[in-house]
Amino acid sequence: MAGKDSGVVLQVDGHEVAVSNPDKVLFPEAGLTKLDLVHYYLEVAEGALRGAGGRPCILVRYPHGIGGEFFFQKRAPEHRPEWIEVSTIHFPSGRSAEEVVPRGGATLAWMANLGCIELHPHPVRADDLDHPDELRVDLDPVPGVEWPQIVQVAQLAREVLAEQGLVGWPKTSGSRGMHLVVRIVSHWTFDEVRRAALALAREVERRAPDLATAAWWKEERRGVFVDYNQNAKDRTVASAYSVRPKPDARVSTPLTWDELPLCNPADFTLLTVPARLKAMGDPHAGIDDAPGSIESLLELSAKHERDGQGDAPWPPHYRKQAGEPRRAPPSTRTKKPVVEIARADREDEAVAAAEQWKQKHPKAASHLQPADVLVDRMRGSSSLWYRVRINLEHVPPRDRPGK
Repeated sequence: MAGKDSGVVLQVDGHEVAVSNPDKVLFPEAGLTKLDLVHYYLEVAEGALRGAGGRPCILVRYPHGIGGEFFFQKRAPEHRPEWIEVSTIHFPSGRSAEEVVPRGGATLAWMANLGCIELHPHPVRADDLDHPDELRVDLDPVPGVEWPQIVQVAQLAREVLAEQGLVGWPKTSGSRGMHLVVRIVSHWTFDEVRRAALALAREVERRAPDLATAAWWKEERRGVFVDYNQNAKDRTVASAYSVRPKPDARVSTPLTWDELPLCNPADFTLLTVPARLKAMGDPHAGIDDAPGSIESLLELSAKHERDGQGDAPWPPHYRKQAGEPRRAPPSTRTKKPVVEIARADREDEAVAAAEQWKQKHPKAASHLQPADVLVDRMRGSSSLWYRVRINLEHVPPRDRPGK
């Protein structure tokens, strides 16, 4: 029904959810509004809550749609309905914040009204914030890598997980990559789960070094990066049925292993996923039935350490960790010919800056491989910015511009 200021008030799970400015366009290219987003999350609530329900969530807000500025809000708004549940998260920095814990469709709708296009839950439940019940395998392809290679790496990761007694549940990332979600017993610490993820990444790379990599530094990567650091404390990824801030309103969509090789991630959007979920059910419906143990992966990690492979680099905003190698990119350690060409507030601006550099330096650009254009996602306390670098190692020295 109509509310004040041309708003809409919905009755959801016995709660009133006010939707302000329901006609505000969040996805200009697709013509989708805030009310469309709210209705989407209500339609997929069962699946979305299987991924994000009962977990503290960071609010990633796009108040002016995907074309405007966005920000990370870790603290739940002070003025909120009394039925919104919160949980106090303690961060590695020593700070803490009360974060929203969705329990039902009403909370998802309330979050969407705030311009939260994405769902970004922590890998812990609100009743045990120190022990993750989820290991996240984030498969991040370098530029130039296509879907079939990502599928190959996912299938290999599935095999490694199975050998360790674990089950990987695949879903599209909603961008270029893929996630495997692994339910585990909530017994181990964040650091232990990250160690297990690193061991998995290194084993996948060992078996298929031409397809996958565990290298943290972008200038050292090839193929598909198995991002072990997504398991560090305070890291979040878009969960199942999360809409992503893409022009087509793409969705991070759970898949079956059988459909993985033939599917097209572009087919899964805000407009198509609700009907898919209704027709076939949630491929991840059984994800909570049999949580596994990471003991075997921790034993593999110990073997790696005995063989001389210690810890791997952490994200830049984390404190230096015991046993971590020097946190410096190869370009500073080995004088690798990598030049920074721009910094930007948005990813599309960063990509545009790279294209402008190529047009300015066509001779050098003709030698570049797709992975030589490095767009680094730099995370601040409440926002992102992007650094653009060019790796000139494939450019003959005579053709290398300074900028």
